Amino acid sequence: MAPATQQPTPSPSEIITTDASSENNNVTITGKIYTRVRLATKSDLSHIYQLFYQIHEYHNYTHLYKATESSLEGLLFKENPLPLFYGPSVLLLEVSPTPFNKPKNTTNEGFKPVLTTFDLKFPVVEGQAEEFRSKYDDKSDAYIAGYAFFYANYSCFNDKPGFYFESLYFRESYRKLGMGKLLFGTVSSIAANNGFVSVDGIIAVWNKKSYDFYINMGVEVFDEFRYGKLHGENLQKYADNKGKTEEESC
Repeated sequence: MAPATQQPTPSPSEIITTDASSENNNVTITGKIYTRVRLATKSDLSHIYQLFYQIHEYHNYTHLYKATESSLEGLLFKENPLPLFYGPSVLLLEVSPTPFNKPKNTTNEGFKPVLTTFDLKFPVVEGQAEEFRSKYDDKSDAYIAGYAFFYANYSCFNDKPGFYFESLYFRESYRKLGMGKLLFGTVSSIAANNGFVSVDGIIAVWNKKSYDFYINMGVEVFDEFRYGKLHGENLQKYADNKGKTEEESC
């Protein structure tokens, strides 16, 4: 997905009101909202941890959330990482009431941020401005709105890897604005432009809006397959051959 050209400064009709006091930690954006999709860095760990917790909260799975910021650092930002996009990768979508600077070619990160602008039909309130203020650069009015988490996967049906699209999540203020299309489209663009053969993932059939979203994005659903998972105590039965009987071990 190609980056948009740099947008002009909002006109007086595009009013931006800010209230970042300790009593009311809000930023209200009207008119236009500017977005930047970029690759997460180590400075984003606290925000990634919070967003991962929130998606567990959304699905009522907080009792299963075992990650810490330290464990996420080891997972996402290894000292000797796999090639770009082959290991666990997080794209963050940031929002701002003012335009982002035009991105430079980032040889270190290997991904050029994507800039886009959305026209707002109604005001958007950032209710946790301090908690989700971006730490990426010196832009003080950028906030983390959501993420996409994905990594390379492999199949005997293909001679090249695809992407496993693990999750897509937006904080409540930034839903129903079209940003999901931008973020999923960016991941799909990375796959198509870098020789990956597919973008696979789990689609919740109970969530019709989510289901329809992925169908409209071109995802094909295979009804003849079901998701299976060996985990917890059932998995641990196989540790050190505990799952084998004496006859099977002979």
